[in-house]
Amino acid sequence: MLQMVLAGLGFCCLASALGPFASGALTFAIGPPASHGSRVARGSPQVAGRLFQAPAAAGDLATAGHDGMVPAGACAAAVACGLLLAATRQGRSRRGGMKRLAPKARGGEEHTKTLAPHDEWIRTLDLGAFGKEVNALGQRLQSEQGPEDQAHLRKMVLWSRFCAVVGLATMWLPPNPLSVVFLSLWTHSAWTMMGHHVQHGGYNRTDDTGRYSSRGFAQGSLRRRLFDWFDWMLPEAWNVEHNQLHHYRLGEDADPDLLERNAETWKGSQRYTMPFLSMLLWKWAYYAPNTYKEMKVSEMARKGKPLPDGFDPAAPLTLAELMQGKAKGIFSLGEFLTRCIGPYFLWRFLALPLPLALIGGPPMFLNALYNLLLADVLSNIHGFIVIVTNHAGNDLYRFQAGCKPKSPTFYLRAITSSANFATGGNVTDFLHGWLNYQIEHHCWPDLSMLSYQRGQPELKALCEKHGVPYVQENVFVRLKKTMDIAMGHTKMRVYPADLERREDAMVWNNERVRALVS
Repeated sequence: MLQMVLAGLGFCCLASALGPFASGALTFAIGPPASHGSRVARGSPQVAGRLFQAPAAAGDLATAGHDGMVPAGACAAAVACGLLLAATRQGRSRRGGMKRLAPKARGGEEHTKTLAPHDEWIRTLDLGAFGKEVNALGQRLQSEQGPEDQAHLRKMVLWSRFCAVVGLATMWLPPNPLSVVFLSLWTHSAWTMMGHHVQHGGYNRTDDTGRYSSRGFAQGSLRRRLFDWFDWMLPEAWNVEHNQLHHYRLGEDADPDLLERNAETWKGSQRYTMPFLSMLLWKWAYYAPNTYKEMKVSEMARKGKPLPDGFDPAAPLTLAELMQGKAKGIFSLGEFLTRCIGPYFLWRFLALPLPLALIGGPPMFLNALYNLLLADVLSNIHGFIVIVTNHAGNDLYRFQAGCKPKSPTFYLRAITSSANFATGGNVTDFLHGWLNYQIEHHCWPDLSMLSYQRGQPELKALCEKHGVPYVQENVFVRLKKTMDIAMGHTKMRVYPADLERREDAMVWNNERVRALVS
């Protein structure tokens, strides 16, 4: 049975066997092919570029380039139990009644509108004042960063390395939960904590050595990638898809990680099978090729190169689709294997267990290989549970157009389109990969992990003060809500477009200009 499972995990073989099925399944986290009208077509030469500031006149719309950075059972149960013990369930209050909108909700303009009960909080919101306080809190947290933040990072790196040592030292044993869990935690923490926060610039101001600077961490060479953060995704490509597109288009149709839209093409039984299949495969079968595609499209745009006829840059690209030639003219399968997933596959599943073949022969090598493969599956499941659930649920909002970074609207979206899990304490936070501070992270992406611990209670208090919904729940409650969205049982809330704050409006290059207000 074990051999059958492992055979199913061989990534090229699996992609070929699943074919169109895998292609459909793996659009779960990134989405189905979209029309140019539903998401911005990001391939034209005009897309790439620097962000232009909005004109001073209120109501004017600005344009921006998207690629410029603005500014498995027992094993799964082990991690699941750790998260469950760490988590605390928190509710979210609701006020009922249909109310008329007060002037404050749109920055002082008179407007009359009836609101659904779950939107009633908008009625009394002074968005300008709220945004100002959130921004000030972020500035203060940034100014308070120092040696303690750097020491905290080194501590978390040590914890991650400890997981590596335990997993590597025991992987010669027959497949076992200890090896699998620790190997998985090593991989997971290197991505969600080190790679994530460092590449967002969270330690640029506190790291005098440059070792943990966003300008070089895991980038520029295979050596840096190997020693800093080695995973299926190419760090440079992940920067484009995540740090830029997702972070600054959160909850919009142009957000490449918007689950509700991504699951719309699933019909019938697919609604129930695809989410679970995606849990097992998503990092190497969709995230790696799709982030690489985003990077290549961005590079072509900067160079003024046109995209091939018929290529939709807004559509996701899975490994199965890449093998079918759907990225022709953008990049080849050979390039992707050589530059992106090939080095990681050879290192992880050949170089790491190979010394054991010299020591104990084939049995030890195979034991290590089985443990490494199972750990990769577990890491996929773990990542899915704490990442995809951050921005899906019937209590989170979607938006219909862009907004300026660091504007009051930007902060409001970061909060109302994100969900936190249990927070507080390094063990709890480590098990969640520090993704339990997603609200704070989306408000202030370039702060340290320690700053999010410090700032979370204050931001939550600010939201309570202004009546802004702040969602914080057990991670498994969020998983249930995420699955309800994926299976079509529930829908996300849609923020009323005509109540958006006009002066925060922004559209991006090659996106049709849309008025936010009537």
